Amino acid sequence: MNRYQYNLTQWSAWSLRALFLFVSLSIAAGCASQPVSSSRTIYEAGLNTVRLEEDPNSTANAHPATLTTAEVGTLLRGVRASERRNIVHRLIFGQADQTRAFRKEEISVLALPLSTALSLAEPTERVYFNLSHATDQGDQETTTGWISIQGPILHLIISDVHARHSPGPDISKYDRQLPNIPEASALYDVIFEPEEFLAKASSTTRFWAPDQREELQIRYQEALAGLTVPPAPERDGKKTPPQP
Repeated sequence: MNRYQYNLTQWSAWSLRALFLFVSLSIAAGCASQPVSSSRTIYEAGLNTVRLEEDPNSTANAHPATLTTAEVGTLLRGVRASERRNIVHRLIFGQADQTRAFRKEEISVLALPLSTALSLAEPTERVYFNLSHATDQGDQETTTGWISIQGPILHLIISDVHARHSPGPDISKYDRQLPNIPEASALYDVIFEPEEFLAKASSTTRFWAPDQREELQIRYQEALAGLTVPPAPERDGKKTPPQP
């Protein structure tokens, strides 16, 4: 090998080392600049969880927010879910029946932790919740979503509504960030009633993943004013019954 070939080989080796070092430093700098996702657990019992996490969609939420346990329960009771049917199915079978997205016992579990979480949330955070319990058939049933408030609008995002799947191994002690993914889940629709308090409803589905996101934007202050029954006035120490 002559001197020219030797110098060329040495130069190529040093160039490759320099390029590798530059790429390594760039990757390290990029990883260092990525914000570390943090969460704060508000409630945890078995697989039931309510926590605060960074909101990827907003940094100006109206948090902290004050909603009593009763007010949270009133809003959750207004959410309805139904099986999504295409036009052919609707012509044959009609519209799917609507059911409560949150049952009475589920509201009793969620209302207080959600109220607490909203009162502690920062403008850059949203509230995550996950309900999961075993059914009589041995399946696991999961309801999952997020809540945040922006101005007069309460944003409720639901990714699972009573989704049933086979119970998997208990890995919750290793990672509680991800609920179990249903093996097969039917598409569904959600709505808020009365619909006059619903500002917007939107849906997001991905063909390559069993991940559906249904978002309801609720004028929650108007809804609470319209749905909350004021106490009856008292006359001579007796409550006047409400007028029909």
